[in-house]
Amino acid sequence: MFEFALDPMTWGLLCLVALAAGFIDAIAGGGGMLTVPALLTAGLPPHVTLATNKLAASFGSLTASITYYRKRLFDPSFWAASILATAIGAVLGTLLVDYLSVEFLNKLLPIVIICVACYSLFGTLSPTESHALPENEPALKTKQWFQGLSLGFFDGMAGPGAGTFWTASNSLLYKMSLLLNCGLARSMNFVSNFVSLITFVALGHVNFLLGITMGAFLMFGAWIGAHSAIKFGNKLIKPLFNTVVIILAIKLIAEAYFA
Repeated sequence: MFEFALDPMTWGLLCLVALAAGFIDAIAGGGGMLTVPALLTAGLPPHVTLATNKLAASFGSLTASITYYRKRLFDPSFWAASILATAIGAVLGTLLVDYLSVEFLNKLLPIVIICVACYSLFGTLSPTESHALPENEPALKTKQWFQGLSLGFFDGMAGPGAGTFWTASNSLLYKMSLLLNCGLARSMNFVSNFVSLITFVALGHVNFLLGITMGAFLMFGAWIGAHSAIKFGNKLIKPLFNTVVIILAIKLIAEAYFA
């Protein structure tokens, strides 16, 4: 177990960042793009940052996923293959992250994010308003396994942006409403967060006190964000999604290549 001393002012700022991240993550994904840089700036080592962020993020993603489930916007039995694939991918990604340099991850992440930003600008984001689940065709399980393994792996390996990738890829793979899209994205985000967290705990990288404190604020932000998404629908989700991915892409490229 890793512990790290922080002054009260820094601790408070991290909690405020967590509140904003929970709100954004429940709607568009990408909350980790706020919390991870904030934790690094506070002085935590990179692997401890990723691990502690998983603990905090698990609180927020759980709150959002429960909210969508209670509103019947996520069906665990229909997405069972996605849940299993995401869990397996998250374990593999978390185990790999110890062998990758932080420099490599910092260079790779902006490239992936900018691809999502381009898609959000020029692609369509779940245009249908129907709350019917996708057709249970033979290719559905293949899509679920491919998506779950790859995005679970990414979330376990790096994390920030995984929720955004879920939202974008859902639009490409499945014909369903944006609210069903968000319900799936946030729920799978919780699966990968929690499984990755367990793996990080076993590796001894988690700062529990800081992670739980930030997690409480993430939960509150996620509760507000999920209810806002359900109330306002596409009018809130798509503009916020586009704004988040574009800002994050610019930020990451500037930090990785020009800092």
